[in-house]
Amino acid sequence: MMMSIVQVVILPIVAGLIINSFFEAQVQKVVKVLPLVSVIAIMLIVGGVVAVSSQKIMETGLLIMAVVMCHNLLGYGTGFLLAKSLHMDITKAKAISIEVGMQNSGLATSLAMLHFGPAAAIPGAIFSVWHNISGSLAANYLSSKMNKEELPEVQTAK
Repeated sequence: MMMSIVQVVILPIVAGLIINSFFEAQVQKVVKVLPLVSVIAIMLIVGGVVAVSSQKIMETGLLIMAVVMCHNLLGYGTGFLLAKSLHMDITKAKAISIEVGMQNSGLATSLAMLHFGPAAAIPGAIFSVWHNISGSLAANYLSSKMNKEELPEVQTAK
């Protein structure tokens, strides 16, 4: 499993750093398209898991969805409360909340599929879909809850 993590996480990061350092001008031309490539890759992973596990999803989908949602919401809440307990300002607390709540479901799904089979990948696949929805909602909610003290700083920094 460690080699899979190296292949899925470490090698792409190292390759990206090397490619960017040698071909920076060409990379800058395609950098706007890369988020779309990432979304398509996650969709293909999730689609593959759903395709091979559709029967199991139908049997356990609601329970898994409830667990995934609780896990995600606990991540948002725990990240925010931990940051505030460490006396971080609201901007940092919001960023940590989003980061903790939205974990790498693509990695979880691919590792589960590779090492444990399609059924083990179902929660990661469902989480991939759910965290994109909840992350957007959480980011919008948190951005609308700007403290009045923050607004002058943001406006003067521009």
